[in-house]
Amino acid sequence: MSRVARWPALVLTAGLATRLRPLSTVRAKAALPVAGEALVCRILRRLRAAGLARVVLNVHHQADSITREVGDGSALGLQVRYSWEPHVLGSAGGPARALPLLESDRFLIVNGDTLADVDLDGLAGTHVASGALVTMVVAAGDPRYNGVIADAEGRVLGFGRAEGAGHFVGVQAVNAAAFAGVDPATPSETVGALYPSLIQRAPGSVRTYRVDGEFFDIGTPRDYLETAIRLAGREGRPLDIGRGSVVAPTARLDHTLVWNDALIGDGATLTHCIVTDGVHVPAGSRYDHCSLVMTAHGLVAEPF
Repeated sequence: MSRVARWPALVLTAGLATRLRPLSTVRAKAALPVAGEALVCRILRRLRAAGLARVVLNVHHQADSITREVGDGSALGLQVRYSWEPHVLGSAGGPARALPLLESDRFLIVNGDTLADVDLDGLAGTHVASGALVTMVVAAGDPRYNGVIADAEGRVLGFGRAEGAGHFVGVQAVNAAAFAGVDPATPSETVGALYPSLIQRAPGSVRTYRVDGEFFDIGTPRDYLETAIRLAGREGRPLDIGRGSVVAPTARLDHTLVWNDALIGDGATLTHCIVTDGVHVPAGSRYDHCSLVMTAHGLVAEPF
């Protein structure tokens, strides 16, 4: 049995996903369909393939859209439990609240809005061997994000934009002790507060694990659509047309995703669009590079 197979994982799915609006007013980010299945299910399948059996999901915003997809995890070969947050507790507060459900001194934390190609067993082995409290998986720096600044031995020195800084890809191995003293009822952040404090108190307690694998960040509607198109093409799948959705024979869909219970009218033309749950697209209408959402005031098209 691999080392990491004995560990549980916490998948962070509680966030408000403000950059993803208006899509996140309909579903939680982790519940968005990506090439045939919800993003969170893709993440969970990767964890199961690595040998993990127990997972906790923290939930808050649009929690029911996640629980409908995942349930108790049995369909994915996992035991899934949920850590409910009455308000979003952040990247440090969320794990602190979930600790009693994880029931482990070591575990993985995986962001629920990214897909990253990571050797999880290698990560676990490196983490244990180094004696670190936290091991963050990083790839080559991306100028769009603040970086993880580390020395040649992988010891994290700080966070920010700097030459050679790595880009955190949303996966980390942690010891429960890293969250000692974190209030599980108060919002708090790791990179913004907890990890710099750990680094100051115990240099070398936060380290990096470098990878060269592929990474997808589903941060905005454009990012989401591009990721879904790339993965569908790679896997030989058609783009999503969800359960209960009807597309008129004369409608034209070009690089367009359709969620559940949508109706695309005769002669409608949609190019690079995202049609969310329950949307009715009028016959003969044309939309290009936008998210379509039903509101109390009717159909709203939000360009991206």
